[in-house]
Parts: sequence; structure tokens; C-alpha cells
Amino acid sequence: MRTAYDFTARTIDGDSQSLATYTGQALLVVNTASECGATPQYEGLEALHERFSERGLAVLGFPCDQFGHQEPGDEQAIKAFCTQTYGVAFPMFAKVDVNGSAAHPLFEWLRAESGGADIEWNFEKFLVDAEGRLVRRYGVRTEPADLVDDIEPLLPA
Repeated sequence: MRTAYDFTARTIDGDSQSLATYTGQALLVVNTASECGATPQYEGLEALHERFSERGLAVLGFPCDQFGHQEPGDEQAIKAFCTQTYGVAFPMFAKVDVNGSAAHPLFEWLRAESGGADIEWNFEKFLVDAEGRLVRRYGVRTEPADLVDDIEPLLPA
């Protein structure tokens, strides 16, 4: 059986990274965009990173331009925007597709594990436990702060 740790992705700086790097940590995987009405959720995602990273949560951002062309920039522009506008320090990855034939394998797996439905918009969130199994999928309207009660039981005290 596959887990989230079985995948590899390109970082926002262009390096290949195995998600096995995060083995033993809970993950919050999010497809992001810089020009979306939900873009201010970066602030909440960074707050989760600051609050829980030392306890074993890794927030992972995957920019995506499949919804309304809301992520038009290249990786350098995305990185600059995220760090300068929202102080993002959690790991960001290169732009990916999350739906369709060119979807990144991680997102194919996340969709399959959550019932198979396409991702509807930017800032959908996938919570993965420390064993690499999907726990829950959240839509764009779910604010990062609303995930705390689901995150805390996945982390060591």
C-alpha cells in the first residue's frame, strides 16, 4: 500500500525531494495560488507551521495554475511573493497540476485516497498522519485555523 512518503516532488528551488524526508511527521498538503481570493490563507498555513512544526507537522505548499490562471508566475516569482507578502517559511514546491492527465502523482494519490473527486479549487488541504496515510480532505472554505482540532491528535504531546 502506498503512502504520502512514497512520492518525490521538485522543490520551489528546483531540487528533487523525496517526501520520505518527512517520514514520521504528519503532513498538511495544500495546492496554493498567489492570485486567489483564498491566498490570505498563506498566513494561517504559516501560523500552523510555526505552531506545530517542532511537534512534527510539515505544511507543504504546491502552487497550481489550473484554476482561473491564479498562479501565473514562475517558481522564483512565487517564492518571492510567498516570503515577502506572507513570511512563508514552510516548504514550498514547484508548480504542479492537481487534476487531469498531467496531475502530479502525489495529487493523484490524494484524490484517490479521498474518494477520487477532482480538486475543485486552490487551497484544498489534505491532512496525512505520521504513517503517511490520508486522514481527511478539506475544501477551500476551510480556514487553516479550523484544522487545529484534527492536527493535534496526530502529533506527540
